[in-house]
Amino acid sequence: MRGENVSLFNSLVDFVRVSLEWLYQVSVHIGIPSYALAIVFLTVIIKVLLYPLTYKQMKSMRTMQELQPKIKELDKKYKNDPKKKQEAMMEVYKQHGANPMAGCLPLLIQFPILIALFRGLQSFHPTNPEYYNFFWISDLGKADPTGIILPLLVGLTTFAQQYVTSPNANDPTQKTMLYAMPVLFGWMTRSFPAGLALYWIVFSVVGTIQQIMINKGIKPAPAKEGAKE
Repeated sequence: MRGENVSLFNSLVDFVRVSLEWLYQVSVHIGIPSYALAIVFLTVIIKVLLYPLTYKQMKSMRTMQELQPKIKELDKKYKNDPKKKQEAMMEVYKQHGANPMAGCLPLLIQFPILIALFRGLQSFHPTNPEYYNFFWISDLGKADPTGIILPLLVGLTTFAQQYVTSPNANDPTQKTMLYAMPVLFGWMTRSFPAGLALYWIVFSVVGTIQQIMINKGIKPAPAKEGAKE
């Protein structure tokens, strides 16, 4: 079974490489031969394909965030009775049609796809290396020579996505993640191939746009009629 999983993952990585070459040919046909553009195309396609899962995940997170005041009230009310508190929490989730585990499955499905994309870009060797560049970067397989521009863009776009994804800025954990993750990812991409940094920037920008659309489309879930408060 483990060998089959490794084989499937390697197939996903190979698919990324093949897709980049094919999308490069698309860029040639539209008159802008560029592997950087191929990376942009691939990232957008992946994000669009994953949108239904992203929507489900974010809708679940949004509902859970809206229920936090009720959950905190239950924490205070039943602080000496964990069993009763758990029962009351499940009742609140049931009333509002929320499922604490609803966001986990989409994440589990997306994770191997995103890692395969990461690995595919990391080990990619273009057939036309003269077009494997991006403005000031002569080789997307190497780190940004400035050491700051792409990492800074990674940090800023990651912050933007975190900001629209975590509207509850008063939560200490979310507030820490809001600032820590952009710094962490920006620092990490200093030594990453520029193609990977470009992928992450596009991934975050598209993710931010999708999240804004989701936030506008999701309305607070009303309690079901007849349910106990």
